[in-house]
Amino acid sequence: MADEVSIDKTSFHNRLSAINTAWKGDKRSGNHVFGDVGSIVIVMGKADEAQGFHKSNAAQFWLLGYEFPATLFLFTLEGMYIITTKKKAAYLEPLKEGGKTPIEVIVRGKDAEENAKQFERILDLIKNAGKKVGVITKDVSSGPFVNEWKTALGDISKDVEEVDISSAISSVMSVKDENELRSIRNASVASSHVMADYFVDYMSDILDKDKKITHKALCEKIAGKIDDDKFFKWKKAPANFDTLQLDWSINPTVMSGGTFDVRLQSEPDEGNLHAGVIISALGLRYQTYASVIARSYLVDPNKSQEGVYKILLAVHDAVIKELRDGVTAKDVYNRAISVIKSSKRPELAEKFAKNVGTAIGIESRDSSFVLNTKNTRVLKDGMTFSITTAFSEVENPTPQDKKRDAKYALMLSDTVRVNPAGVGEGFVFTKDAPTDMESTSFFFNDDEEEEKKEKPKAKKDSRVGAVASSNITKTRLRGQGAQTANEEKEHARREHQRELHQRKHKLGLEKYKEDHGNLNGTEVKKFKRFESYKRDSQFPSKVKDLIILVDSKNETIVLPIMGRPVPFHIATLKNATTSQEGGFCFLRINFLSPGQGVGRKDDQPFEDPTAQFVRSLTFRSKDNNRMEDIKDQITEMKKASTRREQEKKDMEDVVEQEKLVEIRSRRPHRLDNLYMRPTLESKRVSGNVEVHTNGLRYNHVGSQKVDILFSNIKHLFFQPCVGELIVIIHVHLINPIMIGKRKTKDIQFYREATEMQFDETGNRKRKHRYGDEEEFEAEQEEKRRRAQLDKEFRNFSEKIADACKDHEEIGVDMPFRDLGFNGVPSRSSVTIQPTTDCLVQLTEPPFMVITLTDIEVVHLERVQFGLKNFDMVVVFKDFTRAPAHINTIPVESLDGVKDWLDSVDIPYSEGPLNLNWATIMKTVIADPHTFFKDGGWSFLDTESDDEGSDEEEEESAFEASEEDLVSESSEDESDFDDDASAEASEEDASDDEEGEDWDEMEAKAARKDREGGHDEEEERRPKAKAGSKKR
Repeated sequence: MADEVSIDKTSFHNRLSAINTAWKGDKRSGNHVFGDVGSIVIVMGKADEAQGFHKSNAAQFWLLGYEFPATLFLFTLEGMYIITTKKKAAYLEPLKEGGKTPIEVIVRGKDAEENAKQFERILDLIKNAGKKVGVITKDVSSGPFVNEWKTALGDISKDVEEVDISSAISSVMSVKDENELRSIRNASVASSHVMADYFVDYMSDILDKDKKITHKALCEKIAGKIDDDKFFKWKKAPANFDTLQLDWSINPTVMSGGTFDVRLQSEPDEGNLHAGVIISALGLRYQTYASVIARSYLVDPNKSQEGVYKILLAVHDAVIKELRDGVTAKDVYNRAISVIKSSKRPELAEKFAKNVGTAIGIESRDSSFVLNTKNTRVLKDGMTFSITTAFSEVENPTPQDKKRDAKYALMLSDTVRVNPAGVGEGFVFTKDAPTDMESTSFFFNDDEEEEKKEKPKAKKDSRVGAVASSNITKTRLRGQGAQTANEEKEHARREHQRELHQRKHKLGLEKYKEDHGNLNGTEVKKFKRFESYKRDSQFPSKVKDLIILVDSKNETIVLPIMGRPVPFHIATLKNATTSQEGGFCFLRINFLSPGQGVGRKDDQPFEDPTAQFVRSLTFRSKDNNRMEDIKDQITEMKKASTRREQEKKDMEDVVEQEKLVEIRSRRPHRLDNLYMRPTLESKRVSGNVEVHTNGLRYNHVGSQKVDILFSNIKHLFFQPCVGELIVIIHVHLINPIMIGKRKTKDIQFYREATEMQFDETGNRKRKHRYGDEEEFEAEQEEKRRRAQLDKEFRNFSEKIADACKDHEEIGVDMPFRDLGFNGVPSRSSVTIQPTTDCLVQLTEPPFMVITLTDIEVVHLERVQFGLKNFDMVVVFKDFTRAPAHINTIPVESLDGVKDWLDSVDIPYSEGPLNLNWATIMKTVIADPHTFFKDGGWSFLDTESDDEGSDEEEEESAFEASEEDLVSESSEDESDFDDDASAEASEEDASDDEEGEDWDEMEAKAARKDREGGHDEEEERRPKAKAGSKKR
């Protein structure tokens, strides 16, 4: 057994420290929780499975991970004392080491006299600790050991007062750590699996086949499912899920037929399952941590029952949304009542349960933390609750069975975690079992449907309206029978995209295996330490005056505290403020400390939970000017320190380049009269670019140089001046370099394509030439100049590419202007153009270069009817890189964008809304394996796919009924082409009295079809359905 019992020493000491910390904190804040007790005693008697989990053994499981019968725990602020048998003491001995709290293990033997002395020692420790001792008054433990202890404790009842400590123990255990939350999540997911994937199917099959089964037999059937290991190895099973750790925390309960107990305190009865309102509740336990789930299923419900259930759903959702860090327990219950009273059935408040749940953990129901009107305890991040909302004794106005359906109850239970402040509503662990009306309603009564089918349709004359029923085929109209070229193209594109998405999903599963973990790794934050002075001799000489001294050289402020100069590094300061009061100027210096949350992140971790921190110091002086001067000095020093830290952070990815090897044997290839972006100085001054052995050199006026090595070039672009005012050679780098004081990954060389010297107001040419001749000549000159510029820049870019071949295989890439589209990647609307390898915007800074091979998927947002623009989001294969957004793209470019994405094998999706990509990428980064296992990027295209498939089904299944003919007759004429419409109008005018018969109209329509190229499609069209009129 020694090999089987392994107590987690670290977890034990952490949780013991949590008790002591909460205890000491309560003493400082007024003894509202622990009741000013000096010691705490927890006694566990003999093991009894019938009693289940209660506060005593829950505390043992929480601390040790095991239940130790016949064991006593004594907690004082100075240490912990354990009395137990010799065998169990062997498992507890290792706990003496590795913690801050001293632990003494007292071995209990068979000598009654020695055992009495041990209890006497414990009683002396209790009396010395204080006049109050904390005990669990409702302790259900029993046995000789417990009886002997209670007798001994009764002997000092006059000297020591017993105080119920249950709520205090509950408050410490209620905030769960990561391992506890993982166990509760696993238990909840398994419970949801039993409810949604077993009970619902089994119950509906029984009702559908009119089988008979008692509530008790059904519950036993569900309870036996826990032994089915194969069932608990389902697709959504958590990683490393161990079926041997499962146990029932709440035995399965099924109620129907008017007998309901929403408190789940009664055993299942022998009554048969009744098709009406069915309530099912159960709870699985994983590694001793419990979960609860309950659902109400409505079989052939009436309108009243549906209305009550919708109110219950609204109340349940409101309660879960109210579960936030800092909310009082009674406010959660009051929120539920307010939702009921503001509904259409406010009288249901009288039928509502007296609480909306309890804390859950090792105990399936913590009676000391109930969400009712009396509880004033505050919810905290990490707490878990079993949220239960229920209506009892609700009257059914139209019961199908007056005995069993006259009154019914409705109940919903979920296991929920309280999230941190700012995150939002509580997280539902049992969400896999749906609660919506569609999922919980079952209709087995088909009488109404049969009546509708048997009801004869009114016959109408086939000649009524402009089009006869025989003219309506399986498609809407004659001209729409064949697929157009666009529809075939769209179908091919959808098929290709489906293949791309499947391939991408398969690659994701292969790349991110089950044990891949977080992409960011697990970085352990450490408390930052700073050193102002290494020796006392380095202190400024003025410290002897015991004044506030700002030492800018060492980034330190020296403060006089209790007659000693104490240095504080500027990095430990948050800010300094001054205020005037009563003739004094008060200087307040605030320090950084854990728990404050600097910005969005708190970079000050708790390394030592028992450590104390100084939050602020305040000094006063009558010299207002000096105090203001000190505040300004501190503020300026803080700004300088922050600026240096930011600059250091910005420079982290800047790589120092090798030296440029210049060409000495010949004159290097050079391009003159260029401008560079980003600029080296504020004034726009031209320079030249030279191609050397291993890189480019830009020579700027004033002997300034910028070197770009071929080994650092990722892409080289040439953009002609067609449709632009400048011609460009653009270099996109692998690693950023410094240009002046800024770092950049994009460097551009350009020349303007316009003639700057041309004077619009007149010159010598204009004195001799007038009119169109001069304008034509100027236009031709402009074209020649632009063509010459393009040729010159293209040749130079190819020379750069040729020089790169010895080092890197880089080709000249040129944007495809015909495939370009307008969008807003940064601040202004620009033309974005695809190239062979990239998607670029090179005209206006900031430039945009997206490598196609770096793209994971593309999502098109705000794609819906009526909007003039849509947005594009580019998700990269490096999930830690923020997605790129291109906003406000005209909807006219949508098909072009889709065609281009499809042609370069990039999977895309589309949706009607803008998504929160920061949250999405955090989820992906946290566990990419689970993300791809749950479907990967398929969630992006769910809505659009569903809509598309619905439309196709709707269109293909369309058949015009006789009732629709009249309403559609006015629209049918507009579907013919213009010639047909004109001809029809002429015939109407000439043959108004007589008109044509149907055979002539059919022949004429067929002739028009052949002229329009629809004769082949006409042959392929399905024949008219039986019963329609044939000609």
